[in-house]
Amino acid sequence: MKKLLGVLSLVLLASCQDIDRTPKPDNLIPEEKMVEVLTELSILHGARSYNKSLMEEKGINAYPYLTNKYGIDSVQLVQSNNYYAENYKEYQMIYDRVKERLEILMKQYDSIREIEEQKRDSLRKAPGNDSIVPRKFINDTLVPRRINRDLAVPVSRNQRQ
Repeated sequence: MKKLLGVLSLVLLASCQDIDRTPKPDNLIPEEKMVEVLTELSILHGARSYNKSLMEEKGINAYPYLTNKYGIDSVQLVQSNNYYAENYKEYQMIYDRVKERLEILMKQYDSIREIEEQKRDSLRKAPGNDSIVPRKFINDTLVPRRINRDLAVPVSRNQRQ
């Protein structure tokens, strides 16, 4: 049994020595551009997982969009991704930069959202705006509408005679 395990170990070690690495493609996407592509791809995948039907309705498909935006083709993207994936240290650095960019974008989005909420709150709290109803509630019958008392009151048929 020990001899069999020893022989199998030698075979495995010998077979692992001849791993073929992906050669560096001629049209390798540079690291900085790869960071941009992977950042955009992450955002598109997030949007698709959030609301797939809206993405389909608008006709947005991540890969053709990316290839057109960055002037690359899908084969170039796959080859570059495979090459970087085999070079772990480079790939890790690329993904660390993607993560940093996504965090920056998230902070920017949060600050914009906070400013919008402050504007909305200040409009609600402004004096004299108690009767303003947000547009989304215009057709809601439960929300009281502002009555303009200066308008003429319609006369019923009984009052005209």
